[in-house]
Amino acid sequence: MQGIDSGVHAYDAVKALAFIGDLSTGQPTDHSVRTAWLAFQLARVLEFDSSGCDTVREASLLRWSGCTANASGFADTFGDDIASREAMLAQRPNWAESLARRGGDAVAITPLAQIHCDVSGAVARMLCLSEQTQATLRHIFETWDGSGFPDQLGPQEVPVTVFVISLASDLEVLSRVYGIEQALQLIEHRANAYYPASFVAIATAQAAQWLSALDRAEPADVDAVLATPPLQRMTPPELIADIIDLKLPWMTGYSREVAMTAAQCCARLTSDPETINLVYRAGLIHGIGRAAVPNAIWNEPGQLSASAWEKVRLVPYWTSRAGKQTGTLKEAAELASYAYERLDETGYFRSSGGVALPLEARILAASVASVALRAPRPWRAALSFSDAEALLREQTAKGRFDPEVVDALLASEGSPPLRASLAQPKGRLSRREIDVLRLISRGASNKDAARELALSPSTVRTHVESLFRKLECSTRAAATLKASSMGVL
Repeated sequence: MQGIDSGVHAYDAVKALAFIGDLSTGQPTDHSVRTAWLAFQLARVLEFDSSGCDTVREASLLRWSGCTANASGFADTFGDDIASREAMLAQRPNWAESLARRGGDAVAITPLAQIHCDVSGAVARMLCLSEQTQATLRHIFETWDGSGFPDQLGPQEVPVTVFVISLASDLEVLSRVYGIEQALQLIEHRANAYYPASFVAIATAQAAQWLSALDRAEPADVDAVLATPPLQRMTPPELIADIIDLKLPWMTGYSREVAMTAAQCCARLTSDPETINLVYRAGLIHGIGRAAVPNAIWNEPGQLSASAWEKVRLVPYWTSRAGKQTGTLKEAAELASYAYERLDETGYFRSSGGVALPLEARILAASVASVALRAPRPWRAALSFSDAEALLREQTAKGRFDPEVVDALLASEGSPPLRASLAQPKGRLSRREIDVLRLISRGASNKDAARELALSPSTVRTHVESLFRKLECSTRAAATLKASSMGVL
């Protein structure tokens, strides 16, 4: 069986990550794109060289790529990971009050910022972007006055591109929420605190013109500005799947498994490599819309309320919307949005069925269901293969799944796996380090891992420190991301 050729343009992968970040922060799905365009305008006025201009565009698009990684932390600290971020970006009073109740900025935000920056920097590195872009993302929440996160660095220690992006983001969000006049007043209050006053003076003079031009610009024209030369390369789309799955520790590796399962099933029903590749890509990105749903809903052990269920039903809608912005991923995202449709029209979000569901959609829907049934969830334990098969066949008999697809799906279990592109680690992880990583990637503490592996907590801590060194990261989320890219998880 030939391997899967799934490369996509890096710019399209980055736009997909930007879309996920916008959903995660409760922003319109063009927030990161608009921020990148505004940041580029400011960088040009400041006469940045070409590498600096590339950095502000790339880092603006990837600014929120760490949001899924610390979603659990935001949910634990503030209750709603999405609403709390939206309040933070809009500078709402309730955000400051919430922080104060939780011990202030340093206590509540520092560990969350550390995770975010570690993962964002890792994403840029995995995309082979410049050291300047990587450094910008690792310091993206630092401020001009040295009160930023996670390290409270002074302005001489922070790339100047950070302050450009911070100002552009504030201009985009605040002008949309409060209008341009009040936005500029709020930005003025942050002068020489979040960014230098000289930058604010430029933004104040140019803001109305920039925003007007941006509002009139066609999406293709904006893309032409933002697609830097480094983003013209091809890149594996598995990174998108891994970022999606970081949102919930119990989802680690789920999207990759769905993709491989669907491709394996598809290969039994057709020999067309383009169809197999399409189904594989759709499996990888079918969960893009999951970023729009707060973690508290996903972690609910009981029955969902009507309002919560409505948010879940919109997951494939948001996936479809992502496809309209992601070029070479457009066809895969549209197919991915059929992941929860059923032949008997009981699925969502379209409630399509019958002939409206092509073979590829039937394969994807059955594969998603099969993999999910055999994985643990907060509301139920994982089903055994035999129990999952029985339930899948029961649902098929009721007309929900295609019998031919389900037969091929179940027959493909145990077949030699298709090969997808995997990054190679610089330092080989030991078997015990992999055992520890698999546990902590799913939310286990050092004590939990020690108990599971019959080791002492100090031994587990030593293994964690070692794998951090080998993976060149400082947080469990970044280690999970990098290990996933290696095919370890």
